[in-house]
Amino acid sequence: MPDRSAAPRASVAQLVAAARAGRPRAVARLISLVEDGAPELREVAAALAPHTGGARVVGLTGAPGVGKSTTTSALVGALRSRGERVGVLAVDPSSPFTGGAILGDRVRMQEHALDEGVFIRSMSSRGELGGLAAATPQAVRILDAAGCDTVLVETVGVGQAEVAIASLADTTVVLTAPGMGDAIQAVKAGVLEIADVFVVNKADRDGADAAARDLRGMLALARREPHEWRPPVLRCVASTGDGLDELVESLDKHRAHLAEHGELTRRRAARAAAEVRAIAMGQLSRRLDDLAPDASAGALAQRVVAGELDPYAAADTLVHTLTGR
Repeated sequence: MPDRSAAPRASVAQLVAAARAGRPRAVARLISLVEDGAPELREVAAALAPHTGGARVVGLTGAPGVGKSTTTSALVGALRSRGERVGVLAVDPSSPFTGGAILGDRVRMQEHALDEGVFIRSMSSRGELGGLAAATPQAVRILDAAGCDTVLVETVGVGQAEVAIASLADTTVVLTAPGMGDAIQAVKAGVLEIADVFVVNKADRDGADAAARDLRGMLALARREPHEWRPPVLRCVASTGDGLDELVESLDKHRAHLAEHGELTRRRAARAAAEVRAIAMGQLSRRLDDLAPDASAGALAQRVVAGELDPYAAADTLVHTLTGR
């Protein structure tokens, strides 16, 4: 039997070329490099950069049980019927034992498993808050460069604080469902404000009319300028496809609105800025870990506990050690 460990590994340039040609294994390998924080990560990012910017990024969020995976699968089918290539990043909660994605088999999306125009990847949140994994932004870039027309990002579903998707997606879809308590309670706080489209899924159940009415009433209280986008409230039964055409139409209208008012460029610039800050903070954190023991955060913390320094002075010392300022 041949020793597979001795087989030569493809270079980053070869992987990027294969991903650009639509080969799933190359796309998967690039995403794995990003998730693992591999040494090749900088080279990967540089190789991908000229090929990004063409994909529409749609985020789907909402509380557990509203049907995010079913809706995502239905959207994949609708977009594929238009001839689009679709990428799906499904961010799942981490196993406390293995750190892997608990729902990594993506049971509800098996109908697309053999479709060469669809790439589905489960990503473990690995303890990240906000419903996304740390590697999600770069994974979106990989699918964009691989020629996906639309990238669907399904969040963990952690509830009212799950707002990170708004900094990543061009369009954010917030799903709710009847029978899950007060519709406003289900999507209040930050999640309420990030929605570009609201979907009352499982609309064939009792209470769907009331849920949609509550959301429309809440939206009517918001003050918006005439040129601002007004999030529609849609009813959908993702499991049967009812209402799916209206959802796809709303996604198209929102993208056209963003392009018309320059909002698409602004959102993507904000996304890039957040990504740059996150990378910079990671680099600074690693530099802090490499400081000499007497200059480390731990040593300064001991001086704070002893009353020799206040926390602000200790922080100033760390910054000066790192920057010389």
